[in-house]
Parts: sequence; structure tokens; C-alpha cells
Amino acid sequence: MTTQISFRIDAEFKGRFNKLRGGECKTASQTARDLTEGYMKERDISAYVDDLWRSIGRKLKSRGVRPKDIGRAIKEARKSRA
Repeated sequence: MTTQISFRIDAEFKGRFNKLRGGECKTASQTARDLTEGYMKERDISAYVDDLWRSIGRKLKSRGVRPKDIGRAIKEARKSRA
């Protein structure tokens, strides 16, 4: 389900916005959605952390590291701290 958001900008800003996006094959709405999505991604730490965990998981898997190997490494690290 999608919903709508609206906001006002002055005519000069709108003109500059349209001029800057002029070479793109996107509507003003799509450009605004893309910009908003980028803004959210930059500021949403949970999305960043999720992406980081996925990346780490892929790297570990490609190196043959299994979940039980990780569990064992955590236990060993905790023992060495005690």
C-alpha cells in the first residue's frame, strides 16, 4: 500500500529542481522519492547495521565459516576475557 506526502516549495526552487533533473527520464515525484529514500538510508542506522550483517554473513559463508564455528569463537573470546 502506498500513501501520499505533500509539501510546498517556492517557484524558484521548483524551477531549479526541474532544471537539475531535466536530463533524467524520471518524473518529479520519482526523483523526490529517490532523494527521500537516499536521505532515509543515510540516517537509518538500523538499515545500515542490517546491510552490514548481511555483508559479513556472505563473506563468512564464502570462506566456509559455519554458524557453530561462530558460536565457538564467541565462547572462546568470552573465556579469554574472564
